[in-house]
Amino acid sequence: MTSPAIAPSRARLLELIMELAVVRGKVVLSSGAEADYYIDLRRVTLQHEASVLVGDVMLDLLDGAGIEFTNAGGLTMGADPVGTAVMHAATRTGRAVDAFVVRKAQKSYGMGRQVEGPDVAGRNVVVLEDTSTTGGSALDAVEGVRQAGGNVVAVAVIVDRDTGAKERIEAEASVPYLFAFGKDELGLE
Repeated sequence: MTSPAIAPSRARLLELIMELAVVRGKVVLSSGAEADYYIDLRRVTLQHEASVLVGDVMLDLLDGAGIEFTNAGGLTMGADPVGTAVMHAATRTGRAVDAFVVRKAQKSYGMGRQVEGPDVAGRNVVVLEDTSTTGGSALDAVEGVRQAGGNVVAVAVIVDRDTGAKERIEAEASVPYLFAFGKDELGLE
């Protein structure tokens, strides 16, 4: 449930997603599936106005669901600006939320970490994504965080494509899957 104070930010973010991120035409998604449209949320999460709104809307989504967490992030690269936006939104409200990045594979040099940023071990963690089709990237992030000792309490995405990610993540990761916008709100079939 969106709080009344965040409703204007949510409405503006939806406008920006429609304007900047929805690209129509045949595309092959990272999952290998074909679609008649593409939602390029990096055009939103990396845009000056939208980035602030992403943080506010995602933080409100998580708070509205009663999710308590101290760290937010996900698989690089789609989740990187989302985690940073949530971190900054939390800071503006006086809360300490750290961001993190999950590499696709553990480094073979340096400290050999797969999860970068402040330590997630023993912390309540939210895995974020910009959008999800099959849930594969989020599940990879969940696995990496759990191997690093983090307690994953939810997965949250900006846009859900309604293609099975929610069901798969909830079944395989046993955590709630939240999304700020469904494809129906974007007028996508």
